[in-house]
Amino acid sequence: MPIHPTASIDSLAEIDETADIGPFVVIEGPVQIGAGCRIGPFCHILGHTTLGRNCHVFSRCTIGEVPQDRGYKGEISYTAIGDDVLIREGVTIHRATGAGNTTRVGDRCFLMTNAHVAHNCTVGNDAVLVSGALLGGHASIGERAVISGNCAVHQYVRIGAMAMIAGVTAVIQDIPPFMMTDHEGRLVGVNTIGLRRAGFTSEERAEIKELYRLLYRTALPAQQILAQLNLRESSNRAVEMMRAFLSESTRHGLCRGSLRLRAA
Repeated sequence: MPIHPTASIDSLAEIDETADIGPFVVIEGPVQIGAGCRIGPFCHILGHTTLGRNCHVFSRCTIGEVPQDRGYKGEISYTAIGDDVLIREGVTIHRATGAGNTTRVGDRCFLMTNAHVAHNCTVGNDAVLVSGALLGGHASIGERAVISGNCAVHQYVRIGAMAMIAGVTAVIQDIPPFMMTDHEGRLVGVNTIGLRRAGFTSEERAEIKELYRLLYRTALPAQQILAQLNLRESSNRAVEMMRAFLSESTRHGLCRGSLRLRAA
């Protein structure tokens, strides 16, 4: 196990023998680090934190620190990082508030420089947080979603799978799956390029665009659209994902459409 002599490793930590721990790293508490992980210099990993296999944590990251939440009273809570996750310089990921709760980052996520994942967040597989992206507590990010640079996502906001959020955006309401926003956090259309890259067929993409038109080109309320989806028989996985998203409870409601809505 290549551990740099300047690293400080707690006796409670469990580190796979194939992991690489860099200089001046501090690992504090019952941290678990999986096979093939690389931890860069000056990182601090603490608490009940688990890193999966083949994660690469670059320099000066903090993972598992206590949450920035006045409601946290020292209870045991968790931070869980999946496999093959890239965590670039200066990223911070905080443990959850509430006994037994977990802040989660899924497999193959890419967290760029100075991104922040707050307490109780869930980040789905293959999601990307570009440099400076900030997630408030309890935010939920769907699989393959892209949160662009210097975005701020309000606490408890949900961002659906494969959504793409424009840079320097304040996101204060839920963003449905497969959608794109402008710099004001309002919807401007469907993430067509992302859908193609993900292997969605032209028929599936057409059905997603129809859902977009129902949500943002008609006056129908979301619950009425959900009722229509519940009556519809479809093998399109995107329809099922949208149905599931609209069925979940929301604190902030769905985001509005831009006044400059372009054709889907």
